Amino acid sequence: MSDMRFVRGICIGMVAGAAVGAAMVPRKKSTKNSFAGKAIKTASEVLDQVSDVLGL
Repeated sequence: MSDMRFVRGICIGMVAGAAVGAAMVPRKKSTKNSFAGKAIKTASEVLDQVSDVLGL
């Protein structure tokens, strides 16, 4: 049981780190909204898929 919590914590940390990293990357003004939106959407999809696989 604690292994699943550990894996879930790792996954959440990776997704949060990727989102923060994507938000911190300097970029042109015209791509700002589209890139951030795509990064957040992708991160949430990955988290959903990981949660489905782990049965959480």
